[in-house]
Formats: sequence, structure tokens, C-alpha cells
Amino acid sequence: MDNNNHLKEVEGKRVHDHFNNKKAAISAARRIMVPGPVIVGAGPSGLATAACLTEKGVPSLILERANCIASLWQLKTYDRLRLHLPKQFCQLPLMPFPSNFPTYPTKQQFLTYLETYTNHFGLDPVFNTTVVNAEYDHLSRLWRVKTQQGLKQEETVYLCQWLIVATGENAEEVVPYVEGMDCFRGPIFHSSSYKTGELFRDKNVLVVGCGNSGMEVSLDLCNYNARPSLVVRDTVHVLPQEMIGRSTFGLSMCLLKWFPVRLVDQFLLLMSWLMLGDTSQFGLIRPKLGPLELKNVSGKTPVLDVGTLAKIRSGNIKVCRAIKRLTHHAAEFIDGSRENYDAIILATGYKSNVPYWLKDTEMFSEKDGFPRMEFPNGWKGAHGLYAVGFNKRGLLGASIDAGRISEDIEHQWNSEAKKLMAFSRSLPLPPNQDLEFNSMVVN
Repeated sequence: MDNNNHLKEVEGKRVHDHFNNKKAAISAARRIMVPGPVIVGAGPSGLATAACLTEKGVPSLILERANCIASLWQLKTYDRLRLHLPKQFCQLPLMPFPSNFPTYPTKQQFLTYLETYTNHFGLDPVFNTTVVNAEYDHLSRLWRVKTQQGLKQEETVYLCQWLIVATGENAEEVVPYVEGMDCFRGPIFHSSSYKTGELFRDKNVLVVGCGNSGMEVSLDLCNYNARPSLVVRDTVHVLPQEMIGRSTFGLSMCLLKWFPVRLVDQFLLLMSWLMLGDTSQFGLIRPKLGPLELKNVSGKTPVLDVGTLAKIRSGNIKVCRAIKRLTHHAAEFIDGSRENYDAIILATGYKSNVPYWLKDTEMFSEKDGFPRMEFPNGWKGAHGLYAVGFNKRGLLGASIDAGRISEDIEHQWNSEAKKLMAFSRSLPLPPNQDLEFNSMVVN
């Protein structure tokens, strides 16, 4: 059988068998040729990129280690969570939020939106599949993406011309070591495991970390009559969520079109002082750089206050200095004070996991797992490697990345896809091993 007839047979088989046999074929194969890009991660960034590619007629394969889309949102966020920015700044490409959703959608509303988005574009991630190694093969000029799937950890190697890293900035929890952690007799856990303050009624709870999560977890604990203390180790900008009837973020974006960053920062700080007062009197000392300039330089996001500051002002939330050590039932702080606690919640953030599995040190830093090039140039690397959702600009930044990546790959796809299908038949394979094609269909 010549190559043309063979490819026609493969194409016909994958069209007819797609819905019933796609995932079975993937899990059974040892080596699978993927005509389009492989996307690692089925969070909002990965879904957005796949949707943009689909819209341009480019098929893709999404690999996801969890058993669902947006696993961070579904499995590792607290119940009261809402989008901190207005919905128009958080929508994914090609599909806005429903008009009946509130300005700041709830966690469940956002997840409903993502499910609808996934179904609308016909996206079909392969779940429970962990990428353990991805490396560019210069001989074949393809990426070799090695995965382990399911409870049996069955190994599969996907071969592709384009690899899109969409595992994001929040792939793994950051759990700092504190002296005496092993001695503390109450529970110590990361905020990714926190759902609600119901279990902590009338308890003394120490929350470590004063970012948006730490602030909101402390507020939630108050609402359930717990007694939270908030560890503030560093300087922090706290801004009102809204100013003069508009979202602080939206107002900032509008002002930046006309004024330099430092002038906009001065306006934001003046308004914050008028609305919130001097936060330093509560132990929340502002950085020397303004909130927008600090965000651009370090990626550190200002806290948008949703009611926590009022609880700090009233004394319902106590602000503490950094922890020196833990004992059986207490925490000792660097200022010499000591308090007893029933539980400790670590709202200490997340980190990228890219260095653990991607064998590329040119595009991504081995130190922090982020692209070495800063926004807006960190989305594209060499040999068909891309990054989406690493520009420290939230869902809006991920959507920008997704659009750029899809346009770039579309140009290559139109000229090279047919060559790739034919070329793959000549790849050197180990003895007694067949190469299969991934069954992908673009609607």
C-alpha cells in the first residue's frame, strides 16, 4: 500500500472512530504521532489556546494530569472565591461571559463558563495523564512528550512538531519550612486545601501570607466566628476593589492609556489613602514602588480588598510579624510575642513545575520555571516551543498569549502539516514498535 492510500485509510478511520475510540487508542499506544500541537495543561490557558487553534482549523491534543479541566479552580480553591477582576477582563478568547453573570462571577459560575467553553469548541482533553519528560529531538525535529497515565502509570510517548506549555504559574504549592513544624500538634496545611471556615468555629487560626488568598481566607474565617491571625512578613499594597464607581483594575487600564505608570500609581495610592486610610498603622506597610510599577518589575500583585481591612481595623483579624518558631501549641514571632493556635493555614502561594519535566533551559529558567524573556516576548521559544499563562498578567494575559500562539502556528500549519504527515512515516523506530496517529478532528 503506498503512502497516499495509507494516509487516506488513517484519515477515514479517525473520522469514523473518533468519538468512541479516541481515548482508548491513545491509552493503548506506546508512540503516537500528533499532527498538531500538544498542549500540556487543561486550565484556562490551555483551553484558550486550543480554542483559538480550533477556530483556525488547527487540531491539538490537550494532556492534563488531573481528572478535570481547570483543576486548580475545581480542586484547590475556597468556596467563597470570586473573580477579583470584572468579568470582561477574565473572559477567554472568542466567547464572552453570559450577560446575566454578575460583574465578579463566583467560583461556580466561572467553572460553568469554562465547561461551556470547552463544549462549545469541542475540546476533549486526555485526563489523568502526567507529562514526566518532554524533550526536543534534533534528529527527527520533533518533540517527544513522555507521559504516565492512570493508576497503572502506563507510558506513552507523543511525537509532535509544536509543544505548548500551559501548566501555568500555579502548578505546585509553595510550602515553606518553619522551625518547629514537626512539633506543632494542630493541623498545618496549604490554603489549596481550605474550603470553608466551618471547621474552625471558635478556633484560633494562624494564616501565613498576606496575598489575596491569605486576606480572603482570614475574612472567611471571621465570618465563621473563628479567631484568625494574619502573618505579614513583607510589604504589601492593599487597594480598594473599586474606586469612584469603577473597578480599580479597569480604571488603571484606562488611565495608563493617557498617563505614565508612576503618575497612575500616585493616583491609586491617593485614592487608597482616602478610602482605606493609612494601612501601616495596622501593620500593612506599603512597598516603596507603586502597585503597578511593582507588578511590572516583580510580578507581585496588589491585594484588592473585599472586606478584610475592615476586620483588621476592628480587631477581628490580628496582624502578626514573621514566625520565628513553632512549639506544640503556639507560634513565637520575631518581635518576641507568642500566641497559641489550634491550626495553621499556609497561604504561601504557588510555583511553576516546568523545570521538573521540560528538558529545555533556553526558553524557561531553571530557577523559577518562567520564560526568561519578559512580557510581551516570553510566549515563543525555539523549535516550536510555546508558553501560555506565564506572563504574570492573569487570564487577560493568557488570552493574549493564546491569540499570538495560534496565529503563529496557523502560518506554519498551512504550509507544513501535509509534509509532517508524510515525514512521520519515515521516522526511525525501535524494533517491533509501531507508530500510531492521534485521532484528532477539527469541527
